[in-house]
Amino acid sequence: MKNQTKEEKIVSIEDRIPKLKEQRKQKTNKRLIMFLSLFFMLILLVIYFQSPLSKVGKVKVEGNIYFTAEKIKDVSGITTNTGYWNIQNDEVIEKIKSIGGIKDVHIEKKLPNNIAIIVKEYNRVAYVKKKGQFYPVLENGNSMESAQAELPINAPIMYNWNSEEHLKEMTAQLSELPLHILGMISEIYYTPKKNDPWHVTLYMNDGYEVSATVRDFAEKMSNYPSIVSQLDPSVKGIIHLEVGTYFEAYKTKEKEGEKKENETEG
Repeated sequence: MKNQTKEEKIVSIEDRIPKLKEQRKQKTNKRLIMFLSLFFMLILLVIYFQSPLSKVGKVKVEGNIYFTAEKIKDVSGITTNTGYWNIQNDEVIEKIKSIGGIKDVHIEKKLPNNIAIIVKEYNRVAYVKKKGQFYPVLENGNSMESAQAELPINAPIMYNWNSEEHLKEMTAQLSELPLHILGMISEIYYTPKKNDPWHVTLYMNDGYEVSATVRDFAEKMSNYPSIVSQLDPSVKGIIHLEVGTYFEAYKTKEKEGEKKENETEG
């Protein structure tokens, strides 16, 4: 019985030797394939980084209204000589925001080598006239350093706004107005009074004049279309929005002036 068991064990090991050899051969082949694959991948990477595909092919700017695409591209520093994988999004975003009128920037990499710069600009709620030129005022209260020589037609013009505090307060109020009401305003003058250092006078595109105060301007001015709809369009005058709301026709003021002149002559 002992001899039979020993023989069985010996036969069993001999049977397994070819299988072991085959397994070792398979492992060696797998390692060789892995090393060859890695080698060819490295070669492909070297070829890729030496080819034009590793450089930026096209830069596209989206969302810009006031700034040209060329301006944003120039500030970003991205050119067709820039390495596609070398672009640092945070650096590019910081550069573009330095323009001053950019609210938000998003950089998208689109394979194989295209770049999309998506910007969101601050709204221009008005223009301030200084030294004969018009400077855009943004929704955050800041005014742009670059001037617009020609007369702007898409936002009201602000006059006599020399105080930065007053300008920012008024800008905050304007940014709360619906666009259709903002578009009705032609000019905004800072006209402080003894009893109201925040008083403003507005001239509207429809011919009316508005007397108001900065503090609650947006709330009261939002009712402007409703107020005007109740007035005779042939009679122009001043719409008072300070403490109460009432209309004062220009004709009434002229008559009062004529009456005072007649009383003086008499």
